Amino acid sequence: MNGDLPVPTPVVLGIDDLRRLPRATRIARTSGEGIRLLREYRDRFVDELWLDHDLGGDDTILPVVTLLEEAAFHGHPFRIGTIFVHSANPIGAETVVRSLTRWNYRVQRATAQ
Repeated sequence: MNGDLPVPTPVVLGIDDLRRLPRATRIARTSGEGIRLLREYRDRFVDELWLDHDLGGDDTILPVVTLLEEAAFHGHPFRIGTIFVHSANPIGAETVVRSLTRWNYRVQRATAQ
C-alpha cells in the first residue's frame, strides 16, 4: 500500500430536459427535479453545475435560479465550483448568468455536447 488517498470523483450535476451531458454524475430533467437534486447536495461541494434555460413546455430553470439566489441572500450560498449555462435561448441564458453572477457564483456560458 502506497499511502495515497483515492481521488474523489468530481460531482457534476446537470439540469436539462434533453441533453445527455456525458460528464454529469446526476441529471435532473425538470426544474422541480433540479431543486430536489440541489437540496440533496446542499451541504456538499458541487464541482460543476450545468443549467439549461428552457426545460420543456412552460418549465424553465428560473425556479432553480431563485433557489440559488435565496441561499446566497441568506448568507449560505451553495458551494459550487462553476455553473455552466448552456442554452439555445440567448436572452434566457444571459438572464441566468447575470442573476447568478450578481450573487458571486462563478458562472460561464458554455456549449453542451
